[in-house]
Amino acid sequence: MHKLLSHTAVAALTLAFAGEAMATEWNVSLWGKRRAFTEHVHKLAELVEQKTNGEFTMNISYGGLSKNRENLDGISIGAFEMAQFCAGYHPDKNRAITVLELPFLGVRNLAEEVAVSNAVYAHPAVTEEMAQWNAKMLMTSPMPQYNIAGTGEPRDTLADFDGMRVRATGGLGKAFAAVGAVPTSVTSSEAYQAMQSGVVDTVAFAQHAHLSFGTINEATWWTENLNPGTVNCPVVVNIDAYEGLSDAEREALDGSVGEAIDYYLANYGELLKKWDTILEEKNVTKVTISDEQLSEFKKVAADPIAAAWIEEMSAQGMPAQELYDLVGATLEKTRASN
Repeated sequence: MHKLLSHTAVAALTLAFAGEAMATEWNVSLWGKRRAFTEHVHKLAELVEQKTNGEFTMNISYGGLSKNRENLDGISIGAFEMAQFCAGYHPDKNRAITVLELPFLGVRNLAEEVAVSNAVYAHPAVTEEMAQWNAKMLMTSPMPQYNIAGTGEPRDTLADFDGMRVRATGGLGKAFAAVGAVPTSVTSSEAYQAMQSGVVDTVAFAQHAHLSFGTINEATWWTENLNPGTVNCPVVVNIDAYEGLSDAEREALDGSVGEAIDYYLANYGELLKKWDTILEEKNVTKVTISDEQLSEFKKVAADPIAAAWIEEMSAQGMPAQELYDLVGATLEKTRASN
């Protein structure tokens, strides 16, 4: 009997270990705290777990695995399986997708931002460049056009922007520099402290980030229609981890991206509806930039910066003009289909 029980116990343990070995668990590196910007990652994890009956799960960490500027490096060495990053944090590592951060591209809404991001992500130049970091594009994190929250007297003319210290990265930083502002690329997590201490006068963020990182709490005014552009922040997966998935797991992951993005868009839409009320509650003045000033800003910052980007990236062997044209063509196609 003792021997029988021993054999039974061993068999049970063997089955338990086998079942444990069969389960797939991914670590996901984000930063800050849970917010509208990360809801699609949580939805994706939920959907994948449901579709695989709990056999494929994701542990989502906010800053516990890596700093935000080091997420792509972490993916490259397999420190974790999935991560989010923003192109402006290290434009030299992800040159191709910085086309999506050029100012005044004319993207009108989040659905269009998804469309242009998907088109660019699918370009062979992006696939090849990301592969150098052992990374595969999975989905975008669409954000509305950035606007600036500031302290002190409201700034509503380009002359007011001269000398303004602004937290802005990538193409947005170059746009503000073109009108005399002084951009700094502190991380989103550092923006509030930079604003509070006077290191910057203003911070350029999408609405969710002004809320999440507290800059709207320090601000006295916010530009409602500057809309100079946005940043592009993809979610990527480690190629080895992706290829190591079973067919069913890979199908669950890939097949959940669309649902996760749809959830993100609906959730972010609710935030945008409440934005005016939030500004009123925090006693933040809405500043409207005149059409004349906006036209001048575009004249100074749009075409010249795009031309310089195309020249610089082309010199580095990137199909820059092709990528830039792809954005415009995708916008036309998207609008025609609607």
